[in-house]
Amino acid sequence: MRKLRNYLFVPLLAGILVLTAAMSGTAAYAKPHRTPGHDLVLLQNVPQAQDGFEDGTLQLTPLHVYKDGHFVKPSARMQWTSTNRRVASVNRDGVVKMTGKPGASTILVREGRLTDRILVIAKPVRNSDKRHGNFSMSYEVKKMHGKRYNLVPNAIRGMSLEEKVGQMLMPDFRTMNGKHITELTPEIEALVKKYHLGGVILFRENVVTTEQTARLVADYQKASEKYGLLMSIDQEGGIVTRLQSGTDMPGNMALGAARSEELAHQVGQAIGEELHALGINMNFAPSFDINNNPDNPVIGVRSFSEDPELTAKLGVAYTNGLQGTGTSGTAKHFPGHGDTAVDSHLGLPEVPYYKERLKQVELYPFQQAMDAGVDAIMTAHVTFPKIDDTTVISKKDGTPITVPATLSHKVLTELMRDEMGYDGLITTDALNMNAIAEHFGPVDAVIRAVQAGTDLVLMPVGLESVADGLLDAVQSGKISEQRIEQSMERILSLKLKRGIVKEEAPAPIESVIANAEKTVGSDEHKQVERDVAEKSVTLVKNDNVLPLNAAAEDKIAVVGSSYIDELFTAVKKRHANTVLIKKGEPLTDEELAQLDGVSAIIVGTTTSTVAGRSPSHPQMQMVNELIGKTDVPVIAIGVRNPYDIMAYPEVDVYLAQYSFRTASFEASASAIFGEIAPQGKLPVTIPDPSGGTLYPFGHGLTYTN
Repeated sequence: MRKLRNYLFVPLLAGILVLTAAMSGTAAYAKPHRTPGHDLVLLQNVPQAQDGFEDGTLQLTPLHVYKDGHFVKPSARMQWTSTNRRVASVNRDGVVKMTGKPGASTILVREGRLTDRILVIAKPVRNSDKRHGNFSMSYEVKKMHGKRYNLVPNAIRGMSLEEKVGQMLMPDFRTMNGKHITELTPEIEALVKKYHLGGVILFRENVVTTEQTARLVADYQKASEKYGLLMSIDQEGGIVTRLQSGTDMPGNMALGAARSEELAHQVGQAIGEELHALGINMNFAPSFDINNNPDNPVIGVRSFSEDPELTAKLGVAYTNGLQGTGTSGTAKHFPGHGDTAVDSHLGLPEVPYYKERLKQVELYPFQQAMDAGVDAIMTAHVTFPKIDDTTVISKKDGTPITVPATLSHKVLTELMRDEMGYDGLITTDALNMNAIAEHFGPVDAVIRAVQAGTDLVLMPVGLESVADGLLDAVQSGKISEQRIEQSMERILSLKLKRGIVKEEAPAPIESVIANAEKTVGSDEHKQVERDVAEKSVTLVKNDNVLPLNAAAEDKIAVVGSSYIDELFTAVKKRHANTVLIKKGEPLTDEELAQLDGVSAIIVGTTTSTVAGRSPSHPQMQMVNELIGKTDVPVIAIGVRNPYDIMAYPEVDVYLAQYSFRTASFEASASAIFGEIAPQGKLPVTIPDPSGGTLYPFGHGLTYTN
């Protein structure tokens, strides 16, 4: 009987393939049915749109397309029909459900005389894992073809020059009149409309609670005129976390220490799901920078590691998880901000290497991100004189400076576009940072960035003057309109790809808030947060002290300043007889006296700069004092950067946790008391201050039974 079923299955499979081939020909062209006002088009037929099948279910999205080319999601309910309900059904909201049977069905949508259709196909696929049967079903969408689906070029033809320029602008509205902007004001709504803004970036000042954030984002989208807004945020995880409610992921370097692509994917997915639920559709994350300079004051733990291959693997996994939720990801900061010792918020850093070295190290993760389909790439306000040695006169002091990557045609167009083959969206980093703002005028910086090849101008200084200046540059021929339209192509294509379309009747805000409150900070996401923290904590040094077996009567002291309350809370939860000495400099005699009778000292240090981890820094003097003046084990925790042990190499125990988020303190305390065995491996090399290596990349101890 099994043989008979197999014989019957082969011709069935062949028949489906023939049917598919036939339908990919002339049957895949849909006749337009138009009224004078607009056309009806399914978003899934547009070339930029993705299939969106999930567990055999597909949400189809109809669009009204108007004479001037702009498109919106209609409020009217459509009529839906499936021509083969044996294969697929469709409900009145356009949700297609495949039955699990092989074959094809045309899904029709109708609104009066307006119609469109799309083909859905179910194919059997042989399983390699026989436990789940010999075959399973794969589902695909076969798009219709025709000029009516070329929404992007049609829209660009109908846009005014002011609209095109406005789509390239993404300002921030953090504060106004001394107050944080947590709701859309009439003044901001007017600016969104007046300048036809393509997007807005949100900061921690804007996003306080889940409900408030959902309302704010929804109101921004209502304020947009023809095209939905790119609502962006820097939700990297770790030290760059904007949402004040939700999941506090330990950050990229913690993922580098955990060495798990699966965890990186889960982190990206959790962050994406939370942002998507809030209506935030673009995340300026993750950082693909390689932290191969321990003195870097701005990247540090925002990087996955110092290793190009590990950075690429984890960055791509994170990005795939993020973009799988419908939230755009951004690889930053191209061509690489890792090997710098200057913060571009404060000055203009330089990376001095030739292209050959950059391709092996700094550029390698970005190439992998491009090949994996990252939606956007953010540029670095860093000079690369071996790629572009063009100099300009600084407006700050009149001296010649090398043009930074953000404003370099050789970097953005010749290297990124032409040589590396990237055709996605390019966005600047914030143009109000000193690396740009001090040396270039606000309008000049934007014009140079667009001439260099950027598509999205992030946080320009002075919205009105920049919008007018960019418009004047096009009208005067300084920038060609064709160059602007290249950016329009990418911006509108990304919006269609991610379903960012103006809605005639948005979903009721109450339902949006209910879904957001269920998603943001969910138990599932909090578990991912704990998993990363526990698998990343790295035991760098252990002189037979850990795990700490403390009797109930033993007293333990926790000492430190920054974030020390979190560490104290985590330790005291596990050992009630714990005291806190809150200090970030050498202890007084009275404070030292409080340590009498303790059985162990746990000290936390937090640094972000070279000066902070110098042995002469008061915080580090305190740690070395504890090591020298007490005769009990001193357990040190590098709260943020893992390099702190360079200042106190004689400590008995050293743990690196890479994050000041709650889950990381809990993980360190769990490791100290033996609740978990440390698993993390150093994602960076810890150098010896006198030269050489103190602890190598990949080093990490654990407990043995």
